[in-house]
Amino acid sequence: MASLQPLPVRPAPTARELRSDLYLAAVILIGAILSSVLSSIAGFYGTEQGSMQLTLVYAVVLAAPLAVRRRWPATVAVIVCTAYFAAVTLRLPEVYVGNIAMFIALYTVGAWSFDRRRALIVRVAIIIGMFVWLLFTMYRDAIDHAEDGGVIAGAFSPFIAQAMLSILVNALYFGGAYYFGERAWVSAAQVEALELRTAELERERELTAAQAVALDRVRIARELHDVVAHHVSVMGVQAGAARVVLDTDPAAARDMLSGVESSARVAIDELHRLLGTLRTPGEGDEAPASTVNLDALPQLIAASDAAGLPTTFTVVGDAAPVPQVTQVNLYRIAQEALTNARRHGGPGVTADVRLRYTDDRMLELEVINTGRTVREPRPGLGQLGMRERAAASGGTIEIAPRDRGGFRVRVAVPLTHEPVDAAGAVDPVDAVR
Repeated sequence: MASLQPLPVRPAPTARELRSDLYLAAVILIGAILSSVLSSIAGFYGTEQGSMQLTLVYAVVLAAPLAVRRRWPATVAVIVCTAYFAAVTLRLPEVYVGNIAMFIALYTVGAWSFDRRRALIVRVAIIIGMFVWLLFTMYRDAIDHAEDGGVIAGAFSPFIAQAMLSILVNALYFGGAYYFGERAWVSAAQVEALELRTAELERERELTAAQAVALDRVRIARELHDVVAHHVSVMGVQAGAARVVLDTDPAAARDMLSGVESSARVAIDELHRLLGTLRTPGEGDEAPASTVNLDALPQLIAASDAAGLPTTFTVVGDAAPVPQVTQVNLYRIAQEALTNARRHGGPGVTADVRLRYTDDRMLELEVINTGRTVREPRPGLGQLGMRERAAASGGTIEIAPRDRGGFRVRVAVPLTHEPVDAAGAVDPVDAVR
């Protein structure tokens, strides 16, 4: 049986947060002393008021634990609440800052106690104790003033109204401390879980990048073997044969050397086109094989259908030999166009892929999709990649939105082995000379 994953917890308090608790304790201490002096002068409890010396001790007991409230939140809450109840019972002339300190203590239990069961028990026990003490106090006051007219005036007497108001205020007070503390814990735990997930995703991204580099190295080796190695090996055979018959049959040697020159031009042309495609793959590079060709287009269309983009495929004209790198580039362009249609077309989008062999030794690939109307498309890396691939094959490409919605990608490439440079028509053999 799989073990349950532990719930995320918030991180431990930082040094800065611990220092801020010291400042808070100092503020509470100063506030409690000022409140005690002013309440004593104002005669808060009249003739029943407790001694001022004991009140100052209470102020220290109330404030000092708050300096370590994040370290031991449950213990601090018990000390602060006990001190507050004792102060009220002994009629010590300080109530207001004590209320603030008790609220902070209860909030801290909910927000910072890592033992959630203990946090629940401590808060519930304090709240129940407060209401028991409150009911006892109200009962005692009712007995002491039993002869007053306000007590015996019935359900709507001033005494009953004051008691109900006291219960309501205390319920809101303790309920608020409980709620906000719990929400602080949940929020901090969610942030911690998000940070952990972000770190995990970053590690996965780095691993994926390393794997992509390794796969690219294998891909480059395959491309070089499939596209260039054949021509180089033919050149070696022809050059060796020409050397053997050079003295006995110069004409045959001349023909063989002419073949070597032709193979060299083709090899340099293919290598130049290959270098134009060996870049970081885009999001559309999902084919498992590194050397794909036009024969794989039906599988690409089937995969597009399976991914939720209904796609049709049509071949027009008589098929003709197509350079391997050109096949790779056209496949990748179709793949990127279908990926963009699937990502940006919206609901109900469809696509149509057409491959045309024209009479003027040109090959055209057109990918049309329906979908949203785009007035001002933003060029991205996908479009840049398609343009680079078209230029590397010596062709042109048109990428534009349709008036009726959707996009059209149309690329035309030559079927000849004329040397092509992405920046202009330059013979690579001449460039090497």
